[in-house]
Amino acid sequence: MPTAQTRPTPAPLLKPGETVVLFDGVCKLCNRWARFLIRHDHQRRVRLAAVQSPEGQALLAWAGLPMDQFDTMAVIRDRNYWERSDAFFEVVGHLPGRWQPLRLLRVFPRGLRNWAYDRIALNRYRLFGKYDSCLLPNPDHEQRFLKMPAPSVAGSES
Repeated sequence: MPTAQTRPTPAPLLKPGETVVLFDGVCKLCNRWARFLIRHDHQRRVRLAAVQSPEGQALLAWAGLPMDQFDTMAVIRDRNYWERSDAFFEVVGHLPGRWQPLRLLRVFPRGLRNWAYDRIALNRYRLFGKYDSCLLPNPDHEQRFLKMPAPSVAGSES
């Protein structure tokens, strides 16, 4: 099982048991990963948030992760978060059975897995490209992205 970091309070914006994948919204590889999750997570077990979004920034702050230079995917649920290769395996665990053989890659020591993960993450823009701005979800997938609650408007009394 991937190793989680634990925080003293539950993550903001999430319902109990809800899992959110934080990804770099301008990275082309990361966006492909997000689209892959939308396409293959038929049970809608994970939600998504770009690290550049207000929701992503709030979750990064909660986890104590850098908010301006982010070089890893993170997965957040309740009081726990996972990074790097552990985050990858946590997400794969939510995918349909045909993707479960990917979990066999956990036989490699975490240090080696994270070294390989870091090589890709640190070179992702050069290898895969970068968008000029964070891509917005299309209307069909919008409900898959974590959203801040709408501010409540207090009624005025006369």
